[in-house]
Amino acid sequence: MNNTSHDFALAATGLIKRYGDLTALAGVDVTIGRGQSVAVMGASGSGKTTLLHCLAAILPPDAGSVRLATRDGAPVELVGMSEDQRSEVRRSRVGFVFQEHLLLPELTALENAALPLLVTGVGRRAAETHAAGWLASLGLAGMEDRRIGQLSGGQAQRVAIARAQVTGAPIVFADEPTGALDSATSTEVMSALLHATTGQGRSLVVVTHDADVAARCDRVLHMRDGHVVGETAGAAVRPASNGAAR
Repeated sequence: MNNTSHDFALAATGLIKRYGDLTALAGVDVTIGRGQSVAVMGASGSGKTTLLHCLAAILPPDAGSVRLATRDGAPVELVGMSEDQRSEVRRSRVGFVFQEHLLLPELTALENAALPLLVTGVGRRAAETHAAGWLASLGLAGMEDRRIGQLSGGQAQRVAIARAQVTGAPIVFADEPTGALDSATSTEVMSALLHATTGQGRSLVVVTHDADVAARCDRVLHMRDGHVVGETAGAAVRPASNGAAR
């Protein structure tokens, strides 16, 4: 893939991240195309979550480059940014969905989904109107006033997906987004996540242990000991039976 601002959402080269004597990333190169879904798989300790955090401006790598494409103009280099600058990237340019959805239980579904817009200074009425549209598109119309404890696990993850997309972020990162769900709900949530991202021309990066989840992505990166050791098409990792999925 030619790394110009016109054909990638994010491009990372030579990523190195160490924790003391442990090398979590040992010179990783990754390019995520616009509108593309990419799963990252590997055993615990392989470096996949560290990679996700470096790509998403949560952690600064010790070396390497992470370039995030912009809607117009040259890509933005994330490495070397201050913590305040990385925080601004996380608020406005990327979205997140986590295994434990990390929603605020004291807020309603609508308030949770609208929160990223409120933080960036959008007025409450406009923010909640936009968030309500996302909730409706994810099958949660009529549930706007429910608190998180009144929702099922799958419904709560859909609120988290709405929150991740409400700012219009061109790329979403998901860390084991279906890990706490049963298989049927996992399928529904993954469908909702793909609809909200690649279905809208946005990019998705998913860290997962679940071969069924990975099989629904365009590409699967396989990690071991801080290296990307291979890449397959999503369909190539589909398990022979549901029992082999985890």
